Amino acid sequence: MHTTTTTAARTVRLLTALALSAVTTAAVTGCGGDRHEGSPNDHPDRSATRPEVRARQVADAWDGSPAAAKWRTGYYPMADAIRLPDGGLRGAADRRAYETGNFDLRGALPSAPRPDGEVRWRNGDTLGMPILSAQEVYTTLDRDGGPGPRLTVTAAKPGETTVVTSRGRATVPAWLFTVKGYDTPLRVAAVSPSPLPQAPIRPLGPEPTDELTPLGAVVDVAADGRSVTVRATHGSCDDGPVVKTLETAHSVVLSASVAGARDGICPSNLLIERVRLTLKSPVGGRALLDAFTGRPLTHSQ
Repeated sequence: MHTTTTTAARTVRLLTALALSAVTTAAVTGCGGDRHEGSPNDHPDRSATRPEVRARQVADAWDGSPAAAKWRTGYYPMADAIRLPDGGLRGAADRRAYETGNFDLRGALPSAPRPDGEVRWRNGDTLGMPILSAQEVYTTLDRDGGPGPRLTVTAAKPGETTVVTSRGRATVPAWLFTVKGYDTPLRVAAVSPSPLPQAPIRPLGPEPTDELTPLGAVVDVAADGRSVTVRATHGSCDDGPVVKTLETAHSVVLSASVAGARDGICPSNLLIERVRLTLKSPVGGRALLDAFTGRPLTHSQ
């Protein structure tokens, strides 16, 4: 294992900066999934390094902004847009195949029944969106052609599924894949998330600080909206990530940091941990914002 004589805090900052750079590049240039329409000014805003001050700045910048208006009208998944067959996957081999993206296709995949579909929310709101082909959606599942256990897809048909979004639960077009050995289908959303709005505030800087680090994706939102689970990073020589919240009428700003970073020789590992946050009131339609980047947090970023 590679070690370094830099401090543990410095190691986490460097590794997180690399991860942040990769995420930013993917968000701007990636194909499909969440993507930003533009890139904020790359010069860091160092005027507020205290987490509570920065969180308030982010909340104030978003309140009433064009970005907030766009956020309220888009389709942004806040949990997995894949629904496993009823009862889940059977056995460790099938679970491993799914997690690693090891699939086999036995049969032809159909074309989309129409070019456009509709996302429907429970309050009656709708949003028209292009439908991805069955092949495009299957490709997101089949990510690994290596050895090991595999799941075999034998057919697909159009249908619908339910997805937790930033605007609550929505019914979305989906492809229903028949998986060998299962009586019910694997449902996968057939629409990509809306483009992320450009944040109305610049990132705190190109590199994490001792007091603030960027967060990863949202894992899920509880059914009652009162808790949110996110991915946070830390190193091998600390006490783990800490995430604090600032709740306002229109947003929930999440401020991440690393607790108990110790000096000395430390493995250069970037660890990812799930952190569950309990909110004072349901998240509802409020934007989940990263205090460090100033950007909204979603499941598929």
